[in-house]
Amino acid sequence: MAGMLQARRRFGAHPLKLGLTRALIVSSVSALVVFGGTPAAVGSDMRSKLWYLDALEAEEIWKTARGEGITVAVIDTGVNADTPSLKGQVLKGFDFTDVDGDATDDYGGHGTTMAELIAGTGKGDGIQGLAPGVKILPMRVPDEEFAKDKDVNLWGEEDAIRAAADSGAKIISLSMGGEFSTERQQEAVRYAQKKGKLFFASVGNNAKDGNAKEYPAAHPEVVGVGATDRNGKVSDYSQNGDIVDLAAPADNLPRWCDETFQSYCMGDGGTSSATAITSAAAALIWSAHPDWTANQVLRVMFDTAGRDWPDDEVSKYLGHGLIRPAVNILDGEGDPGDPDISPLTNKRTTPKTPNPSPSTPAKSKAGDDAVAAGSEEAIASDSKTGDGSSSLPLIIGGAALVAVLLGGAAVTARRRRAS
Repeated sequence: MAGMLQARRRFGAHPLKLGLTRALIVSSVSALVVFGGTPAAVGSDMRSKLWYLDALEAEEIWKTARGEGITVAVIDTGVNADTPSLKGQVLKGFDFTDVDGDATDDYGGHGTTMAELIAGTGKGDGIQGLAPGVKILPMRVPDEEFAKDKDVNLWGEEDAIRAAADSGAKIISLSMGGEFSTERQQEAVRYAQKKGKLFFASVGNNAKDGNAKEYPAAHPEVVGVGATDRNGKVSDYSQNGDIVDLAAPADNLPRWCDETFQSYCMGDGGTSSATAITSAAAALIWSAHPDWTANQVLRVMFDTAGRDWPDDEVSKYLGHGLIRPAVNILDGEGDPGDPDISPLTNKRTTPKTPNPSPSTPAKSKAGDDAVAAGSEEAIASDSKTGDGSSSLPLIIGGAALVAVLLGGAAVTARRRRAS
């Protein structure tokens, strides 16, 4: 009960002393999918494992907003539309791997977990998402492991970002990252902002192993998301610096064990899970204020974030603070401000979310005009300086491009990992 009462307090009591040091940037990109720790199988009582729902006051929020009318584009390993928790929640998406399969052929289970954290219904003792009224638009792209022995689309992520920008999705959620970017990625990110999208990406899980900035989260137009435990402390692996804009629950959460979708495992979800949950929080706020722009939704998220440092400072560990959608949805707090000014860059952007493009992205294999427009028709299924940090009480209420220049000729080696 005390935790619930504290859930909407802006300030906590004690700063978190992490003792983390700044590390040199490294150029290697791990091939591992980092969720943290050796996973343990999840028992049948799934709801008891979903502590983020209580921390964020989900049950109360759902009486007002569930995310209806909002589509989130999930750029990841694919999304299995046939898990009990996602049936009826997934739209026809796009495959950008150039490998046989489509957007719903999740080759690792990562993308499906992200989708469930956003929009899962909890049916079949599955993961209950924070915004169960949301629809998921899956965008399958190759990660490093998948690309090892396959001839993949080296620009899959960029193509996916542009396709999401041209779709009816209001929010882009990308739980992948890497230490390099290219002009093509930068252009895709800027394009998405011009199209009025709200773009969240994971900051990475290598705080103790280099802490190099990861992209696309490090782009100024992208909201970089860090991870916390259930006490509101930044996770020790969560990367830090000016890349972090917000933080969200991540530790000790269930996920699909692998691509067979036979069972869930417990473990730290990493900044991947934090990104998905933050995307869901944004969807809840946007569904409660459908006339707002992406700038206004994000400004309110910054304004209402839980923190115990001055409002005009940004923590290198938690950014503006921990997401608290209930503060806006239930208490009406948060100033949306100028709809045309980005709270990330303080620059003018597209005034409002434009109408979806009727065209189908060239790389799409799902190629459906209705889907490019963000159709609500579900597919084959039933139905981003200060040094502040925080040890707040329970107030929680990607893809890398490696450019190698050889004799003036640019040879691009694509590596990405789930964060």
